[in-house]
Amino acid sequence: MSGYVAAIDQGTTSTRLILFDADGRIAAVDQREHEQIHPRAGWVEHDVGEVWRRTREVIDGALRAADAQAGDVAAVGITNQRETAVVWDRETGEPVHNAIVWQDTRTDALVRELAGDQGLDRLRDRVGLPLSTYFSGPKITWILDNVPGARERAENGELAFGNMDTWVLWNLTGGPRGGVHATDVTNASRTMLMDLRTLEWHDPSLSLMGIPPSMLPQIRSSSEIYGEVAGTALAGRPVAGILGDQQAALFGQTCFERGEAKSTYGTGSFLLVNTGEEIVRCEQLITSVAAKIGDAPTTYVLEGSIAVTGAAVQWLRDQIGLIRTAAEVEQLAETVKDNGGVYFVPAFSGLFAPYWRDDARGVIVGLTAYARAGHIARAVLEATAWQTREVLDAANSVAEIPLAELKVDGGMTANELLMQFQADVLGIPVIRPKVTETTALGAAFAAGLAVGFWQDEADLRERWSQDRRWEPQMEERRREREYAQWKKAVTRSFDWVG
Repeated sequence: MSGYVAAIDQGTTSTRLILFDADGRIAAVDQREHEQIHPRAGWVEHDVGEVWRRTREVIDGALRAADAQAGDVAAVGITNQRETAVVWDRETGEPVHNAIVWQDTRTDALVRELAGDQGLDRLRDRVGLPLSTYFSGPKITWILDNVPGARERAENGELAFGNMDTWVLWNLTGGPRGGVHATDVTNASRTMLMDLRTLEWHDPSLSLMGIPPSMLPQIRSSSEIYGEVAGTALAGRPVAGILGDQQAALFGQTCFERGEAKSTYGTGSFLLVNTGEEIVRCEQLITSVAAKIGDAPTTYVLEGSIAVTGAAVQWLRDQIGLIRTAAEVEQLAETVKDNGGVYFVPAFSGLFAPYWRDDARGVIVGLTAYARAGHIARAVLEATAWQTREVLDAANSVAEIPLAELKVDGGMTANELLMQFQADVLGIPVIRPKVTETTALGAAFAAGLAVGFWQDEADLRERWSQDRRWEPQMEERRREREYAQWKKAVTRSFDWVG
């Protein structure tokens, strides 16, 4: 039997390949960053040709690190930044434009136009999402309307669309030479174009946005064999799992039951609550598909998407120069005992859940002559925890039973100051698993299930174990007083862009 499952984790800032063994432990990893392109304020793009080159490189690198060959890999899973949209020529494989990244806000005027008199929620009952610059659909429309000749080519069936999972799958399975043009239900649920009930493309959404159905990939389950790898070091291996990054983390955290939740801390942060087979509505949060494993029933989630968390630490490092490495933010924050009354709202591209304000922009408030670098660093970290608290409050408002604990993952969970503060402001335990690469692990789990590498969800639960648990220590009166100050700071970010 093959000894590994490979997971391609195509993220916002880098692409990785991780090999997992039968116990769900990391055997090898290779990671390569790609360029962040900012043509204008609020615009964020990726060169998907570069992304595909990095994907091939990490395949080679991880196999080399494990001294492994294709035959040692039972299956390949894919997880990805979800709402980042790519449109390319079916015959040549050339993109017609750089990918428009999920953080990009160029479609703000288009979104208002699409909302019309019916408002931003006009499609929400069927697709689970409000009209927003966040999701893929308006990005497709923008490309068709702004790239010369793109709309005509799309209507002639010459162009294909996909989120990054589809782009990677298509290239991985042959590209112009027979590549599989498909996506899974989790990624499709982030386009604003899929009916949550039928799991099919929603014609009224396509008509509203002027998107030809011929562009769209086939919607399939999250765990099945889509095709075989062609033309890389993994040639001949089945691609058997696809999950959008946050749903992959939920699956990798083994949050299979209704009411279980996780929060992933990366460039942004994402809190997902499993609602089982029920589609649950919440005005402040969005509803998506959690997973569909083969022929099993579809499960759903409530999600709170926070645009900027880890990216704020990167901003401190790269734009402000307050720290030299991301890890230094914890050391700097520990030079002070509290935030000194300083609050930082990182609305660099507006606010996502629970506000959905495209007009918001970042603010630092509460500054006095007493404030110094440590207070700024602490405020940046605390912003992550407060934003998560707001999302959890929204989920608890519609959940039958308030969450008893929160599983966490992602790079920022290494910051123990942040994790303790997170437990403090939530008032519930925060739990970090031994394998924190749960996004890649979830994609590996989905792929492994499809080929029998793992047998069932009980088998997967045995591979999850706790590394660290933080219990809340903050007095409730202080917690609520500081939370009120945070919410006041958030209001100062509103109505900045007219």
